[in-house]
Amino acid sequence: MKIEEAILDFLNYCIFEKGLSDRTRSSYNTDLIIYKEFLNKKNIFKVNDIKSDHIKEFLKKRSNEESSTIAHNLTVIKNFHTYLLKENLVKLNVSKFIDRPKLKKTLPKTLSVEDIDKLLDIKLETPFDYRNKAMLELMYGCGLRVSELVNIEINDIDLTNCLIRVFGKGSKEREIPLGEYALYYLNKYLNIRNQLLKEKTCNKLFLNNHGLGMTRQGFFKILKQQLLKKGLNPNVSPHTLRHSFATHLINRGADLRSIQEMLGHSDISTTKIYTRVSDEQVLKEYNEYHYRSKKEN
Repeated sequence: MKIEEAILDFLNYCIFEKGLSDRTRSSYNTDLIIYKEFLNKKNIFKVNDIKSDHIKEFLKKRSNEESSTIAHNLTVIKNFHTYLLKENLVKLNVSKFIDRPKLKKTLPKTLSVEDIDKLLDIKLETPFDYRNKAMLELMYGCGLRVSELVNIEINDIDLTNCLIRVFGKGSKEREIPLGEYALYYLNKYLNIRNQLLKEKTCNKLFLNNHGLGMTRQGFFKILKQQLLKKGLNPNVSPHTLRHSFATHLINRGADLRSIQEMLGHSDISTTKIYTRVSDEQVLKEYNEYHYRSKKEN
């Protein structure tokens, strides 16, 4: 089979059999097109002609890129070749014994409680102020991903039981408790939401200035404006609010399993990184404030 035909079959399999999102499919497609073009330049046009040395050479050519990018490339390529073997399109999985590059572990960036308070201090005057306040309180108060936030619909909110339903990675559904702040400002926003609809119909909870659902880009722009307004680092990402949510819960003694459930992590090892953030903060504060942390000369 030709490589481009196999890629198309694989991408369709990812959507219809594995249930991957359009965004993930697009990411896979980008990586595989680059891979295909590399192979074509080597006069390789059929999947049966691909050797493990070709994959190693492809990765070597990309060695000046971030290790996380290379790791993602290899994951996609491995999934592709696993699929080829599963469908009996090839006799061997030539990617099987190729090791992934070791990733440099970096701790997630967070905001302090004081900076969060500053960020969330929004004077409520216009309908947009009420919307922005509710979005940020919900984002931080529930530890949401930005994609989860903008995809929340009116029916996903259970005000009676103080719960909100979100759909995370792989469309996995979870329910998160609403804190008093998030619930209070969400109710305030819901009371004026019709003013943003502009006589349109939209089930999305948060609306933009056209009466349509808020986008990821729209939220990012609002966050950046608020950061600048409050004199905070404008390069803080929406994900920083999620990291801050988890770290502040750890610092207050929350159970790791509970945080895992709220964040929607399938593996608790992903959640454990927040304990390292917390430990580093404790050490930093000890060194800064304890009078016997440093020996004077």
